[in-house]
Amino acid sequence: MIYSDEWKDFEVIATGNGEKLERWGNLKLLRPDPQVIWKPIKPLRSYEGINAIYARHSTGGGVWEYKKGVPDEFYVGWRNLKFKLKLMGFKHTGLFPEQAVNWARMIDLIHNANRPISVLNLFGYTGAATVACLSAGASVCHVDSAKAMVERCGENVKLSGLEKASVRYIIDDCFKFCARELKRGRRYDAIILDPPSFGRGPNGEKWKIEEGISDLVDLIAKLLSDKPLFVCLNSYTTGLQPTVMKNILQLALPSSAVIDADEIGLPTLEGLVLPQGCTAFATFKN
Repeated sequence: MIYSDEWKDFEVIATGNGEKLERWGNLKLLRPDPQVIWKPIKPLRSYEGINAIYARHSTGGGVWEYKKGVPDEFYVGWRNLKFKLKLMGFKHTGLFPEQAVNWARMIDLIHNANRPISVLNLFGYTGAATVACLSAGASVCHVDSAKAMVERCGENVKLSGLEKASVRYIIDDCFKFCARELKRGRRYDAIILDPPSFGRGPNGEKWKIEEGISDLVDLIAKLLSDKPLFVCLNSYTTGLQPTVMKNILQLALPSSAVIDADEIGLPTLEGLVLPQGCTAFATFKN
């Protein structure tokens, strides 16, 4: 299990009975988490100062229930970076804080490369990894099928003072975009894949990670430059173990790839580590 211990604006306060109580800046949010099958040390709703609770419907989905004043938008910082968040559908805020362990690794690799690095960020969401790579001096192509998420990435880039950095924003189906990039002869030194378990492209294209990820990794392997720096593959899908992700990278990437894979998580104030998926990370012998 790997996790970041650098957060100051985020922490997991307590967990139990399928929920986690988190602090995001000055806000306390209670959200579901399917991994939390243990009992809480004390009832989570007994904690003081909870601002909002995401309540699931018995028929599926859910809704945020506001207990105290929650602004339409709020902000958190990590290192020198800043992100705009909001309470969104399906319990999300617009940021996956467990990914900070990968942001730190990407920043170090880009800094230490001592050459211009081009990054392709697929399923880029609101752009935290894009912002991290830009802050290290890389150029980034940010791709997501949701226009609102790509726009939020642009806002996060500006919030972190990186509006002059080299970034392309693309609203497209990731698989179709990569196929076109290959035909155009574009190549990238680093590629990030952060796919959802399920999803749809801008034109209704269906995505299911178990069915599509192997073909997509085969495709992105052809988009790597002659001197690749890294490939990062994330999965939040329960049942897809780190070794599965490692095997997919190992079969597709050049023999120069050095691949490690592990669970990724969040430490809690109770002294636990809460699993949040897995990461397979490839670096290259150049």
